[in-house]
Amino acid sequence: MGSGTKERLRRLSVGAELLPDGGADVRVWAPACRRLDLVRADTNAILAMEREPDGHFHVVDPDARDGGRYWFRLDDGRLRPDPASRYQPEGPHKASAYVDARVFRWTDAAWRGVGRDGHVMYELHVGTFTPEGTWRAAAEQLQALARLGITVIEMMPIAEFPGRFGWGYDGVGLYAPMHAYGTPDDLRGFVDRAHAVDLAVILDVVYNHLGPDGNYLHEFSPDYFTDKYKNDWGRAINFEGPEAARQYFVENAGYWIDEYHFDGLRLDATQDIKDASPHHVIADVVETARRAAGERSTPGNEIPALSA
Repeated sequence: MGSGTKERLRRLSVGAELLPDGGADVRVWAPACRRLDLVRADTNAILAMEREPDGHFHVVDPDARDGGRYWFRLDDGRLRPDPASRYQPEGPHKASAYVDARVFRWTDAAWRGVGRDGHVMYELHVGTFTPEGTWRAAAEQLQALARLGITVIEMMPIAEFPGRFGWGYDGVGLYAPMHAYGTPDDLRGFVDRAHAVDLAVILDVVYNHLGPDGNYLHEFSPDYFTDKYKNDWGRAINFEGPEAARQYFVENAGYWIDEYHFDGLRLDATQDIKDASPHHVIADVVETARRAAGERSTPGNEIPALSA
């Protein structure tokens, strides 16, 4: 089966996706590696991954289940989490967890999103919004926000980062909701509850740099980054290099809207998203977000990613 066929069968081009009949389809871009193994953290089973011509590695884990843990083993034996991990229950340095996005029962089928104008926006940091600092606790306060006249919640960055506390702007696991705030389904529950009380939720995402602690992308490929541009926060992201490096960020935009029903995105520090390609990466992000939203409108509809 060629890589194009695999991509058509998958929601995203990389990461671990549980299959309807059991097991998981696992794919990662790692051209810096000659060999890559999937190691099951719970059983220590080792599965050799097939290397594709463009540097992707692929394997089907027949025993994968929701909540099961896995690593990638690099050429020199180092164990690393999945760069597109859907959940890091013990933080960015530990094993990744399989996540079944189909389990959660959404109740927002009638929700059609919101337009751009006439809103009162509330910037929410999950860790400080309630004493518990969790999505579940925050969900209990959504009705109160709606009564105040809030119409849109802007959730500060939630991509997995090291430690227990942080503003979220040094995230390193862009597909993994921060484990300290709860589980992926807790986040889905927050968004579902928000829609039930007529609140839209947009997510603050950071596509201009990654944090220094727990950032293993360069071990899979140095082409994720470039020294062509100066960046205010760290090494610049390479949006002009291999398509797989660019797609890691572009697909992330659609992922949050598709699998978590976010209503839009706020892009952090766009002055450091530098790209001289004919089609700027921000345009790709906007188009991907719009497709993921489907019939749901996002703030503005014409511009589903709010940037600053």
